[in-house]
Amino acid sequence: MSLKNKTAVITGAGGVLCSVFAKALAEAGCKVALLDINAQAAGRVEAEIKSAGGQALAIQCDVLEKDSLTAAREQVHAAFGKCDLLLNGAGGNSPKCTTAKEYYEDGDIAADTVSFFDLEKSGFDFVFSLNLMGTLLPTQTFAGDMLGREGVIINISSMNAFTPLTKIPAYSAAKAAVSNFTQWLAVHFAASGLRVNAIAPGFFVTQQNYALLFNDDGTPTARSDKILAATPMGRYGKPEELAGTLLWLLDSEQSGFVTGTVIPVDGGFSAYSGV
Repeated sequence: MSLKNKTAVITGAGGVLCSVFAKALAEAGCKVALLDINAQAAGRVEAEIKSAGGQALAIQCDVLEKDSLTAAREQVHAAFGKCDLLLNGAGGNSPKCTTAKEYYEDGDIAADTVSFFDLEKSGFDFVFSLNLMGTLLPTQTFAGDMLGREGVIINISSMNAFTPLTKIPAYSAAKAAVSNFTQWLAVHFAASGLRVNAIAPGFFVTQQNYALLFNDDGTPTARSDKILAATPMGRYGKPEELAGTLLWLLDSEQSGFVTGTVIPVDGGFSAYSGV
């Protein structure tokens, strides 16, 4: 692969999926900058990569603050040089914009339950900012490094971007925006040697969604049963199963004519009609 000695910047690098991405890139020979608002989580990933013989630097960074991103870029330049590869992995949902039920029923407004009408604007604002602005601002910060140098940007979309899941309207809409923004960026930078694509993971167990998928005793929730019934492969994905798609999209020798795509890695979820 042609990734050796490339400088890769990953946001949300302390998370379950992005930490796997970081280790895969380090194993491929990249110098990996691990940006995360949680310095301790990023530090753990740095230690794991270094113990395996890779190059990594953990940087505390808030992807919603331009000054924080600018400071992170300066640290990346000082340690590894200009950014070659950017993975916008920061994102997530909020309980403030999650309904208690999948379907609205008469009486929900008066009942002690979180209906659509109870969703908080602050929750929507946070989720949209984290997912969309948390993709836009790092791109503004680091894309200049990559112009004319076969740079690659990978955004993280979701199954929600294709068909929204129940209960989480803000997250679904925000990820649809990430997919659309990926296409816009790909066209905008097409003549500048910069490729932009997105990966849309299916269902992987992470810290953020564990409580939605499993009960306190470890048994699957009813929502978990529905997800697996709609996934033809009948299981959750393993984070490592995203790495091959990531590495292929980043390697311009293998995917140099691929830009503006949103690739599902979902065990067949997006292809299944339910019948």
